[in-house]
Amino acid sequence: MRAEVSTTEDGRTAIVSAVGEVDLATAPRLREALSDALALGVDELLMDLREVTFIDSTGLGVLIGAGKKVYGRGGTPRIVCDNKRVLRLLAITGISRSIPVVATPDGAFPRVDGALSGSDG
Repeated sequence: MRAEVSTTEDGRTAIVSAVGEVDLATAPRLREALSDALALGVDELLMDLREVTFIDSTGLGVLIGAGKKVYGRGGTPRIVCDNKRVLRLLAITGISRSIPVVATPDGAFPRVDGALSGSDG
């Protein structure tokens, strides 16, 4: 199964969502979407992996690289994931210790009103 990647943003936060398998063949698509999102100048980056069925070391490297770029700009990255297999990989590799992982986009970046705008897709 090929990976599909989409991006939404609300001026301050970008949400890059991946669906399917993120591997050597499809990781460049995710890397490009994350780079494009960062080019928007957002402060917060949400990498939504809830619909990812498989991720290999290349895909994990893309997540690490994006997280470093966001932190380097003084921003805040988060990974959204509720898939036990992917969560296990994030824990084993230590990624979840450097980039916080949340189960849903809501609450990833607390707002005064408690909602993440632009999280509807």
